[in-house]
Amino acid sequence: MATNQNRRSAIKNIVAGTAAITATGMLSSFTKAEDKPTVLGKLKGNINHSVSPWCYSELTLDQLCVVSKEMGITGIDLCGPKDWPTLQKHGMYSPMCNGAEINLTNGFGDTEFHETLIKNYTEMIPLVAKNGYTNLICFSGSKRGKDDETGWKNCVEGLSKLLPLAEKHKVVLCMELLNSKIDHKDYQCNTSAWGAELAKRLGSENFKLLFDIYHMQINEGDIIRNITDHHQYIAHFHTGGIPGRHEIDDTQELYYPAVMKAIAATGFKGYVGQEFVPKRADKIASLRQAIQICDV
Repeated sequence: MATNQNRRSAIKNIVAGTAAITATGMLSSFTKAEDKPTVLGKLKGNINHSVSPWCYSELTLDQLCVVSKEMGITGIDLCGPKDWPTLQKHGMYSPMCNGAEINLTNGFGDTEFHETLIKNYTEMIPLVAKNGYTNLICFSGSKRGKDDETGWKNCVEGLSKLLPLAEKHKVVLCMELLNSKIDHKDYQCNTSAWGAELAKRLGSENFKLLFDIYHMQINEGDIIRNITDHHQYIAHFHTGGIPGRHEIDDTQELYYPAVMKAIAATGFKGYVGQEFVPKRADKIASLRQAIQICDV
């Protein structure tokens, strides 16, 4: 996941339709026969694919929906109420909704933010359900000197007040796992074990984890074992090459086909969202390649 500021500004640019000239250049690659995207009917169907808009800020949300749909992607991640009409127009799903969070650092791990968060999520949960969606992102926030026990206690206190509403509307609150070594210093929910323990304490099917593979490779490694051991608490995945969060091909340290096979073997029926930042000039080709890599 990007920083909240980068993500929000990117989505703002997408909705505004900025950088149209660059987007036209990216889309032009589809005119070549050899560059035609993989279509949905040719994918194996074991993985549901989605993509994060902030990684493709050169495209409007409309354009991202078009190119994504052509290559078999059925979901657009990290969209809120202002974006959903565009997704619905293109027949695209919103597998990980956002818009209720404050930011990545001020989360449920600090009681001082509970009043604002409870208000935000109380308003957002019914909207998510009304539009036919299920997953809504949330964050632990920073440690700020708190030990694990205090972090768990505070998160349970805040989230427990929302779970009855989430259960009523069949919405799942998904806390993202982020690395605290490189990208999000001091973030508390920084290992799959920490997130799984929180899920156990909450004891609700309406709280799960967003397992960001990029972040967890940095913070804990042993990706396949951790996915297998904690799969019952995971509602969504994000990808990203390590190091650098670029393409997920053989330029990075993880072998994504094996990771995807491990995810599929758990019986996972949710979405895997591509959230890498393409390094190559033809970003759409990189996205198309990523879908093919993950189509196990």
